[in-house]
Amino acid sequence: MFTKRFHKKVSILATAFFTTVITTILLSSCSSSEVNNKQKWLVIDNFEQQSLQGWTKADTANNTKPFNENPQVTELRTTFKSASSSVDNQYMIKKPAKDGLVGNRKALTYKALPVSVNVGETYTFFSRINVEYFPNNHAFGISNQMPEDIEKLGYDAFEPTLRVTDKAESNGLKNDGALMVKTDDGYSNVQNFAEQKSAKPLVAGQWYDIWYVINNNTVANGGQSYDVYVKGGEFSEQTLVFKGAQFRKKRELPLIYFLMNCNTGPHKKPYGNGGLQYDDLYMVKGVNLTSPI
Repeated sequence: MFTKRFHKKVSILATAFFTTVITTILLSSCSSSEVNNKQKWLVIDNFEQQSLQGWTKADTANNTKPFNENPQVTELRTTFKSASSSVDNQYMIKKPAKDGLVGNRKALTYKALPVSVNVGETYTFFSRINVEYFPNNHAFGISNQMPEDIEKLGYDAFEPTLRVTDKAESNGLKNDGALMVKTDDGYSNVQNFAEQKSAKPLVAGQWYDIWYVINNNTVANGGQSYDVYVKGGEFSEQTLVFKGAQFRKKRELPLIYFLMNCNTGPHKKPYGNGGLQYDDLYMVKGVNLTSPI
């Protein structure tokens, strides 16, 4: 009788064990599916269409001479098949004005994100950029402002901001064309931590992949900051190049627009009209350092 009770108990325990295992597997499967759905990359724009859809252009400080009503150059262009590429590729180029035209001080271009980044959320953004040529002055990033406020605030509509320029600042500092991030003290070049020095200037004509992991939590909870990773140029593999860059205004609001800005500089000291080329703008919830392309 003892043997029968023993085997019966073992059988019950085994059944319970396998039921628990199967249930765990099923729950894990559902959980993984939910996580994968949440981590699906969303397209902001890959520029593979006939026209710039959803983008608004605004020249809000247009002092061009001779006056040009719409001076900024923001348009689709195509890289055609070559020995190194089997397919054509479209991208967007943005310039404050055509070469030689000066005085367009805020050439804004913006588009609504496919989803909002709510306060408390972390999202990873991915962009590819290519410097047409230097000299230039460009900034791009994410805004929590509505269109009318973007156009009123200009640079102050940014929160996470990436910058490309070789312009001289008002304090005499000369930027060198390295990718820059926003800090509480102004801007900082991204870093080559392995060599313990600033990253090198971006190379004109070369594409760079950029991941920026944006923490839109409150300041009190360690948010309003972003980390940046780069692949391209001196970084043959994806590399962390800045940790803890700061939102520009720290307004602690949902992030809702992708924003670009560029500037010819003033008539007396123009910066140059070199363009910045953009492609493959994506976003995904959470920290995701895979490539969406």
